[in-house]
Amino acid sequence: MISLIASDMDGTLLNDKMQVSDGNINAIKAAQDAGIEFIVATGRSRNEALPLMAEGGIKPALITMNGAQVFDQLGNEVINIPIEPATVVAVTDELRASGYYFELMTTAGNYSDSQVNRIQNVADLLVDLNPDTSYKIAVALAAARLELMNINYVDDHYAGIIADPTIKIVKIIAFSTKGLADLEPVKVFCEERGDLIVTSSSSNNIEINHINAQKGIALAAYAKEKGIPMSETMAIGDNLNDYSMIEAAGIGVAMANAVPTITDLANYHTAKNTQDGVAQAIYHAIDLNQAAEKK
Repeated sequence: MISLIASDMDGTLLNDKMQVSDGNINAIKAAQDAGIEFIVATGRSRNEALPLMAEGGIKPALITMNGAQVFDQLGNEVINIPIEPATVVAVTDELRASGYYFELMTTAGNYSDSQVNRIQNVADLLVDLNPDTSYKIAVALAAARLELMNINYVDDHYAGIIADPTIKIVKIIAFSTKGLADLEPVKVFCEERGDLIVTSSSSNNIEINHINAQKGIALAAYAKEKGIPMSETMAIGDNLNDYSMIEAAGIGVAMANAVPTITDLANYHTAKNTQDGVAQAIYHAIDLNQAAEKK
């Protein structure tokens, strides 16, 4: 039996237009009609994720920032795991000294110090997750969708945000057009501190969170609160920041476009994000439940 399905967004629930397809929307509603709860588990913030879900008329509970913040279906925050202030200073100093563009995701919103870099990196993400999309089209899509992303721009290299004691920084995301290998020294720097977890949602970024802010940990906590055993959960994803929840779930699902590590980890494989792979996985869960009920 499956009682709870968690799905990643980028490269998973979202298609190459950064939208939830009609096929996926219909499948989510079918799951809900069948008594299965659907929850989004994303590296995005709530302010980024919610408008994309609302376009399809879906208002799920949200595991956001890779598990650093969790919100119930009413929008109430039930988990908040920020990065320690001293650690934020150490990591941002290292990133700045190394010349990387990075963004801060906080309890007061998401912050960038360059709109040009922001558009470029959203475009890079689209191309990385959807190789059939040209870079020119990706840039146009990224620019057109920025109004949905609720990004705040600053020109002080984040000094004001980092110094503000009322703002908690829950995720730092760093980018490199040269790929993950170029970001490896920063990844090692973060991991050697012992209080951070470093994952990735595409081949051009690393995502830095408190070590207890992981999708798998958040999913387990949410399921426990609902009285659902992990054996009755399904988790769907495509990239390294999905690893912990796919490993923890009763059924771990890899998209056909998933990175090899996720493909190898999963015990069920579905279609690409451009082919309604999430819908296919959801209907598989519904079929399993119906078969179990007939026994």
